[in-house]
Amino acid sequence: MSKTFVGARLRGLRKERGLSQASLAGALEISPSYLNQIEHDVRPLSVPVLLKITDVFGVDTSFFNSQDETRLIAELREVTMDVDSPTPTEELSELVRDHAGFARAMVSLHRRYLNAADQLAQATDGRSDPHARGAISHPHEEVRDFFYERQNYFDEIDTAAEELTVRMRMHGADLRAAVENRLQTVHNVSIRRRVDLGDGVLHRFDPVSRELEISAHLSGGQQFFKMAAELAFLECGEAIDALVDAGGFTSDEARRLAKHGLANYYAAAVVLPYTQFHGAAEDFQYDIERLSAFFAVSYETVAHRLSTMQRPNLRGLPLSFVRVDRAGNMSKRQSSTGFHFSASGGTCPLWNVYETFAWPGKILVQLAEMPDGRNYLWVARTVERRAARFGQPSKTFAIGLGCELRHAHRLVYARGLDLANGDPTPIGAGCRVCERDNCAQRAFPPIGRSLDVDEHRSTVSPYHMK
Repeated sequence: MSKTFVGARLRGLRKERGLSQASLAGALEISPSYLNQIEHDVRPLSVPVLLKITDVFGVDTSFFNSQDETRLIAELREVTMDVDSPTPTEELSELVRDHAGFARAMVSLHRRYLNAADQLAQATDGRSDPHARGAISHPHEEVRDFFYERQNYFDEIDTAAEELTVRMRMHGADLRAAVENRLQTVHNVSIRRRVDLGDGVLHRFDPVSRELEISAHLSGGQQFFKMAAELAFLECGEAIDALVDAGGFTSDEARRLAKHGLANYYAAAVVLPYTQFHGAAEDFQYDIERLSAFFAVSYETVAHRLSTMQRPNLRGLPLSFVRVDRAGNMSKRQSSTGFHFSASGGTCPLWNVYETFAWPGKILVQLAEMPDGRNYLWVARTVERRAARFGQPSKTFAIGLGCELRHAHRLVYARGLDLANGDPTPIGAGCRVCERDNCAQRAFPPIGRSLDVDEHRSTVSPYHMK
């Protein structure tokens, strides 16, 4: 175990729980001075002390993995490349270790700067009204970062949803019927299935009249999910409001979008209760298609739920989830790993997520290496949402799910792969922040570096850096 980041994580965990060094040292049966040395990385964390910490705080040993710091270091490196020149990783590691809050503030400020620059470019080019947005950042980006920074796990929401499913199943009821019955009998909601909700409208709820209208074109599973999402506000509204209030959003649009996202999170936790889903995922070795058939939900729903399995004392495999379209637009991205998604431009064309469009419905597996030397196993497949009527276009996305290579042996997709001596594909977070030289797929030069242009020389990469 690396001692570099353990001290900062232990210190943050202790302060989060409101414990003094003396009280924690007493609970761990060590001296305050020894604890102080551990927190400041003067002494490494021994296995006996680590086991006591897991008992005292109710976390497992994977809590002290360096994935959070790895991702933050990558984000900081992107910031320094954009505003000046790349800062040595050692300096960034020291900043994250000693001043993690300040480092996150720098990343947040850089994101706002990028959003402001984007708005200014749109306004000056006349493509949009410069007064159309009141916030400095786009609502969907704020919400995406809100989920991203919390590793896509909300314990109070997840636990409340699971407790509800346990209570309903104690009476032997079918869960889908039980949710509908609870809406009607407990919350006085009338449910109407309609075929005339209008183009693009899947469901609509009026909190005043308590009428929930659901499109009859949706499958039974989709209708169940919509009902569970509205149940979230009725059963867990205060917890959702508290999380949104603590999110620091800069606009009402972002707040409403965050509430919508948390309601969907609750719905997924009702449809796929944590403990049961975690057990099945471990038993099936995270076989997405098998889990999809077992729970009778879509491939995307299972993949997205797998990226949320970070409950203390019952953690699943730390996974990153991404959904992209043919044009490379990333409509969803969540991560409980150290994988870094760039905020400066697109992603890497060498990533197998984009290759899946040439092999519709086929699962592709890739060993990939990021520029920081960390290796990942990525599983990708396309999913299609078929049109509801003639003339209506269908939607096709690529779903990617990835984990660090050290966890890959727990995945069914690692069968037959040489994880120890494999030849990983070199990928990056995006051309603008990737420093790899001689990449034939490079579309842009990296920010912060000068081009080495020679009109009498050709190279593999169209952009040769000094």
